Amino acid sequence: MTATTTAPRKVTRPRADALRNRERIVSAAREMFTEFGPDVPLDDIARRAGVGNATLYRNFPDRDALVREVVCSVMDRTTEAAEIALTETGDAFEALERFVHTAADERISALCPMIQSTFDQNHPDLEAARVRCEELVVELMNRAKAAGQLRTDVDSGDLLIVVAQLSRPPAGTACFQVDRFVHRHLQLFLDGLRAPARSILPGTALTMEDLRQV
Repeated sequence: MTATTTAPRKVTRPRADALRNRERIVSAAREMFTEFGPDVPLDDIARRAGVGNATLYRNFPDRDALVREVVCSVMDRTTEAAEIALTETGDAFEALERFVHTAADERISALCPMIQSTFDQNHPDLEAARVRCEELVVELMNRAKAAGQLRTDVDSGDLLIVVAQLSRPPAGTACFQVDRFVHRHLQLFLDGLRAPARSILPGTALTMEDLRQV
């Protein structure tokens, strides 16, 4: 009796135009969420992306799915920028600077209010992007401290909360008018992180766990 051989299943890959449409939707959503807030009509996002409503809903069946993709993509690009900087220079503090300035360009902090009470903050995709981002920040800061580049009385929570405060123009305002000041003020902050420290900070260093509780 001859054994039956099962043919390998062919993996269906998304077409290039389908991938481009998805990227255009995410890019348009990121822009409009930042400009107008998380409640901007999805039809308006489709219009800015230059796709039909059906294409948007085929990729993202509801608002939460689109918000999640935008937040994950922003965190992924920000993390990747720091990883590339570290690979290119081997300098942890320079990689940390790249992370901070890219986070501002990506408006990572302006997207935070989009995570509302109905949003699944424990979704595996979001959790993976968040963990990867947080672990990289901790690694860069620890390496910079070990190299004597970063003051020792700060922690990852200190970094992220200040970045959020300095680069977070409120959605729905003329936020783009203040863009020219953001990188200037962030660099002032980064210079203040360099060792040796010129002052004694009040309180204790803010960890990532402290930041979650806040």
